[in-house]
Amino acid sequence: MRALLARVDAVLVQAVIAAALSFAHLHDIALAAGQDGWKAWAYPVSVDLLLVAAWRRLRTGHAKASGWCWFVIALAASLGANVATAGLLDLDHVPAWLRILVAGWPAVAFLGGTLLAHSAPKAVGDVAEDLEGVATGVDQEDDAESTSDSGPDLAPTPEPPALPVANPAPAPPTVPAPSASPAPPAVSVPAALVEHARKVAAEHHTRTGADIDTPTLRARLGVPVPMAEAIAAQLTTKGS
Repeated sequence: MRALLARVDAVLVQAVIAAALSFAHLHDIALAAGQDGWKAWAYPVSVDLLLVAAWRRLRTGHAKASGWCWFVIALAASLGANVATAGLLDLDHVPAWLRILVAGWPAVAFLGGTLLAHSAPKAVGDVAEDLEGVATGVDQEDDAESTSDSGPDLAPTPEPPALPVANPAPAPPTVPAPSASPAPPAVSVPAALVEHARKVAAEHHTRTGADIDTPTLRARLGVPVPMAEAIAAQLTTKGS
């Protein structure tokens, strides 16, 4: 913070010294050119104000060509006065051309200040008002167009007829339903085995009072399940 303050103070001191020296040189040139009294003090103020106005125009970024033109003119006037007072010009015998330049400077400064002031960029409020006016004009045009469009109702547009579909996709082939599985072939049972099974069934009925079932019949006969079922079916058929 102290370093920043020191740097700012140094810049301000340097600016004050440079402004005072330039102010004094301009005053001496105006006084030597015959502008005495308060007029000699007004010339440095006029040159410095024009220089500041041109610099502000360059900082704004608007109409930089005009800003550079008047900045160079004001800088030339200030720099010329500084150089002229360095012993290169006899202030007791000022040439006529310098008297003409000093006498014509007020008109030049007035012209430059007027151009820089009246061609300044618009303020933020003015720009906002212009944008608002443009937006209002656009809204009014949109309202007028919508009003003109909302005239008498027009007849509804008929829908176009449906076009026939070319080359329709073929229907998927029908898959036949699976047929029922065929019944297993009948098991051939010898008649002697059937008679033996009948005796076993009768003995079982006598002993238990109930008909013999297929698992018990298969166990008593010692035959496969298909043959036992076939024998049980024959016993049931003949019994009924």
